[in-house]
Amino acid sequence: MIARLRGPVLERTAESCVIEAGGVGYLVHASSRTLAALPSPPEEARLHVEMVVREDAFTLYGFIDAAEREWFRLLTAIQGVGAKLALGLLSSFPPERLAAAIEAGDRALLRQAPGVGEKLATRLIAELAGRLPAARPLPSLPARPLPAAGGVGEEALSALLHLGYRRAEAEPVLGRALAALGEGAALAEVIRVALRELGR
Repeated sequence: MIARLRGPVLERTAESCVIEAGGVGYLVHASSRTLAALPSPPEEARLHVEMVVREDAFTLYGFIDAAEREWFRLLTAIQGVGAKLALGLLSSFPPERLAAAIEAGDRALLRQAPGVGEKLATRLIAELAGRLPAARPLPSLPARPLPAAGGVGEEALSALLHLGYRRAEAEPVLGRALAALGEGAALAEVIRVALRELGR
């Protein structure tokens, strides 16, 4: 089984890339997140790989990090979630945001991914909540300034202050949570991710 690939990027499209290793060009399907992180051809890339073997095909799926591969395995183990749908979810949300949406039961957010309807969003939450990959620290992105009063960041800060956290410890964590989750993050997501980090 192929677990890692390292070599020059020969081609890159919206859905896949070709990586040369040992003189062989491997066609690798990947999320838009992984493809965007690849260097331009012909620079060298390193990918974690999941090889799916079927009667009529051997297909490689590539991931920029081990966390994304772990999520791919979790998602494709759920009835009704094939490789294409799993990559669609991973293209729509980074692992941290996907985890926060599932733990918060945010079906509306999950339905934003292509091919995910109400029933599948409900199934994802029911089957994955409580058995997600071990939480990792928030990525060391620059903390985003908290928005003006009335925004999600300000509401999340108010909630944390009411829970007994000090402003000095809550604000930096919320800033990193907002940077990791991106624009449009739901209040419940932001609070859950911040609490996870504060609990370390």
